[in-house]
Amino acid sequence: MMTPSESFTDRAEHALADAFLRKAVRFTVERLRDAKMRGQTAFGRWEEWRERGRAVREHVVRHLDYYLEQFANNVEANGGRVHFAADAREAGRITLAILSERGGQLVAKSKSMVSEELGLNHELEARGIEVVETDLGEWIVQLARETPSHIILPAIHKNRGQIKDLFEAEGGTPLGTETRTLAAHARRRLREKFRLADVGMTGCNFAIAETGSIVIFTNEGNGRMVSTLPRTHIAVMGMERIVPSLADVELFANLLPRSATGQKLTTYMTIVSGPRREQEADGPRALEVIVIDNGRSRQLGDPHFQAILHCIRCGACLNVCPVYRQIGGHAYGSVYPGPIGAVLTPLLAEDDAKSAELANASSLCGACYEVCPVKIPLHDMLVQLRKRNVEKGLSKGEERFAFSLFAAIAARPWLYRVTIGAFRRLGRLLGPLGARLLAKFPGASKWAAHRKLPVLQGPSFREMWKREEGPSQGPPT
Repeated sequence: MMTPSESFTDRAEHALADAFLRKAVRFTVERLRDAKMRGQTAFGRWEEWRERGRAVREHVVRHLDYYLEQFANNVEANGGRVHFAADAREAGRITLAILSERGGQLVAKSKSMVSEELGLNHELEARGIEVVETDLGEWIVQLARETPSHIILPAIHKNRGQIKDLFEAEGGTPLGTETRTLAAHARRRLREKFRLADVGMTGCNFAIAETGSIVIFTNEGNGRMVSTLPRTHIAVMGMERIVPSLADVELFANLLPRSATGQKLTTYMTIVSGPRREQEADGPRALEVIVIDNGRSRQLGDPHFQAILHCIRCGACLNVCPVYRQIGGHAYGSVYPGPIGAVLTPLLAEDDAKSAELANASSLCGACYEVCPVKIPLHDMLVQLRKRNVEKGLSKGEERFAFSLFAAIAARPWLYRVTIGAFRRLGRLLGPLGARLLAKFPGASKWAAHRKLPVLQGPSFREMWKREEGPSQGPPT
């Protein structure tokens, strides 16, 4: 069992030793990745839509104060209330105050990553309030007392046998492992919660500034249940979730589902514009919107990191990341896994040394940028985070020694040629035995435990270039 108190390296080791986890994650992310490719190919002109998405998100974040004020004014004009929370503590205080005012003792929740980020469930449960996740995957991880393993598919790491055990413990009745049986149990149990809930809590995929509306994307319909049946609807949103107009929602209604699962459209797109009106037959009597900062405003104006606020939480970067593919989500020790989590978590946590190490959870291959629907340069941000860690003295001693040694060799062409030549001759001499011996060296042993360690063989690029172009030609600059 992985725990957040462990280092990232230790959590990754646990994950790498879990054969089922690695197989399940690899199988699922490959399906999502392939579905995304089919979806964007069928859609056509994908790069034009990506650029448009990037431009809209960049514009909004650059003028975030204006759009937040416009959004808040329009929510209140629609009959709702807006609360601004600086951090998780204040968000919890505001939520508890709303529940006290509205008489809420049972909260039915739709999927919300920001509420996971804030730890709202634990805050409310500690005060004796029952909180039930109604998204199936979120309910499964809630019963397991875990955080989501994937932004889109929270229970990606669970098999049907494990889900059966969780459902039996929760419901007190024996169940089989058939999908239909498990789904029927979840439907029966959650419908009762929908009926009895005093308060419905949702996240917010997008908030429309010009209309003061909340936009919620779901594939199970539970978002509509918790935003319609309870007397009070609380929407929790990161401050960056704004779009200027309803027309912009069309753009992201195409970009997000295709990037997340390859769907043309999400199954349910719900737009909430205030509480129930007098002439309306259903809907909540009160709408409370909590706008969360929690470290986001620190990124405003930062040339390296402001673009992290462009993220629309599609999860596409997880599905192509070679690191996430091997270790899954819990190894990151954060609500946000994968490349987006490796950048966002240390930025939100600021000076937390444990989250700072996540910057190393990347091969810097750039695949995350290539699939991002709003073109966030996560690989560049990871480099900047690593640089910041070095400047703060957070890098490990062996890492500093290794890079100092490499810098000393790379700065002296003659020494670089001698060193590379020696390794190559040693590789040819030892063959496969060389890889096994090299894997015993500090720094290489853990890397080689789960993959083959290559040995330098054959001519170097410089040697090939010299042979092709002649001795007078140097390598290209």
